[in-house]
Amino acid sequence: MAVEICEALAAEGITRTFAIQELTLPLALDGTDLIGQARTGMGKTLGFGVPLLDRVFDSADVEELDGTPRALVVVPTRELAVQVGEDLARAAAKIPVRLTTIYGGRPYEEQIEALEAGVDVVVGTPGRIIDLYQRGDLQLDRVAILVLDEADEMLDLGFLPDIEKILRALEHEHQTMLFSATMPGPIITLARSFLSQPVHIRAEEAGAAQTHSTTEQVVFMAHRMDKPAVTARILQANGRGRTIIFARTKRTAAEVAEELAGRGFTVGAVHGDMGQPAREKSLNAFRDGTIEILVATDVAARGIDIDDVTHVINYQTPDDPMTYVHRIGRTGRAGHSGTAITLVGYDELPKWKAINEELDLDLPEPPQWFSTSPELFDALSIPEGAQESVGKPRRVFGGAAAAVRGRGPRTPRGPRSGSARAPRGEHGDRGERGGRGRRR
Repeated sequence: MAVEICEALAAEGITRTFAIQELTLPLALDGTDLIGQARTGMGKTLGFGVPLLDRVFDSADVEELDGTPRALVVVPTRELAVQVGEDLARAAAKIPVRLTTIYGGRPYEEQIEALEAGVDVVVGTPGRIIDLYQRGDLQLDRVAILVLDEADEMLDLGFLPDIEKILRALEHEHQTMLFSATMPGPIITLARSFLSQPVHIRAEEAGAAQTHSTTEQVVFMAHRMDKPAVTARILQANGRGRTIIFARTKRTAAEVAEELAGRGFTVGAVHGDMGQPAREKSLNAFRDGTIEILVATDVAARGIDIDDVTHVINYQTPDDPMTYVHRIGRTGRAGHSGTAITLVGYDELPKWKAINEELDLDLPEPPQWFSTSPELFDALSIPEGAQESVGKPRRVFGGAAAAVRGRGPRTPRGPRSGSARAPRGEHGDRGERGGRGRRR
């Protein structure tokens, strides 16, 4: 491997390989087609990025660079395109390889201008890649290395037909590397159809748990009206650093961000109702530490590749087990420990039971806690004096000012003495009292 790439990585503090990297590097550097399977946060980007850059820079079987792409990396979301592009740029800091990212939500003109100026490696999303290819602005006839990153997420987002179009456009001989956390049937079929005798690499043993062992999972039932107060107290836990709060919908993400800003927290948001520049501004602020709390929808958060996220909060229970795995995989990464908290609404219990059964988490009936439950404070190391608000209302980062409340938030209270009645559930049922919490 080129010494210049090693020096660039060392300058970023990267001096050892993760399992997926150690297994893929020898094969990828040799030009072998491969399927890399590892959970999120286990180093897949450099697993394909380092050999890709090395081969583009100095491989005898890759044509000499002339300003047309020699490598193409396809990713499911805009945010992930930006993140992968930045990671590759850092690794390529000391070699003369030109990179660019192309994705929707940005003007065509600036991306076409970059392609016309000459690029060697392109990172992009399927739709924009196809658009620029069909317009004649993106040349694919000399691509020697193709990477499909997060293939299972591209399947979930409905990009499989687009991926097949891209693959059919590369009829000439080339190396293909497919990376995915899971291997559903359609992805296996895709690999068999378009890869040449690929080597399948798993970074963990078959049957291994799909969640990180470094992530503590805390799950409990929370009343819908009490979730803002519960979340506010969780955000005051001892040792909390960067935190991602997941919501299922754009509307809920915006509402949660406004609610927390109204309680005095410095918070940003990333969801589909925001323009791409605003989303990138929030993500960059989260990465550089300007804000430590980010509220996001699942699609928007797929480009967040930060190793030191300490807490993930599932404000709403995910729709399926794989979404749960991807969400909580944002913490406990790269050897760090983390805490994943899931607030199961009364109407969300069937979803949680399906997740619990599929992932074998051994928690089919989570305890019921309130924002004042001692169990909540104990389980998450929340100081005794933590309140529902921490200061004056603020603006959501990059957004409008939070509304100043005329009265306190309407949150049901389950007093610490255990004497008061629990609030009615979201379907009118009266919840049972919460017992001791369960952790994993």
